[in-house]
Amino acid sequence: MSERIALCPGSFDPVTNGHVGIIRRSLRLFDRVVVAVTVNPSKKSLFTLEERMQFIKESFPNEPRLSVQSLEGLLAIEASKLGAVALVRGLRASRDFEYELQMAHMNRHLTSQLETVFLATEASGSYVSSSLVCEVARLGGDISALVPAHVAKALTARLSGDH
Repeated sequence: MSERIALCPGSFDPVTNGHVGIIRRSLRLFDRVVVAVTVNPSKKSLFTLEERMQFIKESFPNEPRLSVQSLEGLLAIEASKLGAVALVRGLRASRDFEYELQMAHMNRHLTSQLETVFLATEASGSYVSSSLVCEVARLGGDISALVPAHVAKALTARLSGDH
């Protein structure tokens, strides 16, 4: 049987504990998971592509079945090049579903062998988004339960200008 590869895409600016949970659960379902950190030139990121990739690597220091790479271009095409059988997408609430379903249909149109697997986030983090974490941190709130410790440290330093 061939290796079952999943692609887990996102901007991860920054990676949250919700992202980490979805990636960890993906590793239980697939032989290998490729985390694709997306590049969106029209969006101003707080962290560089390299920093975002490093945050994910540091969140999974001893996981040989996980790789992290950048992604620029059509997700379905890149997934096909990697031999991925599925895209993994996290759903926080019903508002995510409409958009994600539309994307799943388009990706399936582009690459008919590619499935999209939706994983519901843990209920405790269903309200968390990267942008909300940044806003809370910017206003001095405690984000320690929302992101990995190394990300909280980097985010606090970035927002205070100590980078």
